[in-house]
Amino acid sequence: METLRLVMDPELHINIIDLGLVYGIEIEAPKKRVKVEMTLSSSYCPMGESIVSAVKNCIEGHYEGYEATVDLVWEPVWSYDSITDEGKRLLGL
Repeated sequence: METLRLVMDPELHINIIDLGLVYGIEIEAPKKRVKVEMTLSSSYCPMGESIVSAVKNCIEGHYEGYEATVDLVWEPVWSYDSITDEGKRLLGL
């Protein structure tokens, strides 16, 4: 989870963890696989593909030999309530 704080939303310049975009992480250590379940702020997010690629690259770059997959989900729907207190502070909310 902490490693994914390195992945920034390119428009808001806040990491995806503090934005509340990551819903879960499943690690299969014996098979060296990491599955990330996440959403985007909108299904029309113009940077969605870039964010998903950044998540994969971040995990695979920090954990040698691991393969990352990202499942985009739309339920529950993301809202401002998903943002952490730190994320709200960084956004000036």
